[in-house]
Amino acid sequence: MELDNATIKRLRGIGHELKPIVMIGNKGVTPTIIEEIDRALSDHELIKVKLPAGTKEERDVIGAELAAAANASLVHSIGRMALLLRQNPNANPKLSNLARHAQ
Repeated sequence: MELDNATIKRLRGIGHELKPIVMIGNKGVTPTIIEEIDRALSDHELIKVKLPAGTKEERDVIGAELAAAANASLVHSIGRMALLLRQNPNANPKLSNLARHAQ
């Protein structure tokens, strides 16, 4: 899904307020991590993921890999944080970060 600049800016603003839901440790990306990200995206639509330490290129690859595995969009990646988006038309408005932070 392609996002325009205004949408990315709005999502980054929402993401700034979020705490990481998933933290990737030394074992890297495992099937359990992918399942947890998938569940979190279904519930929250927009999530922040804390990536493992490494070079910027390694973190970029992990962020892209997570987005592809979860069928999501990588909105933004800075430092050890990645912001993932997968819209859910049946999202619970009490859990959805997009609905809770709608302007």
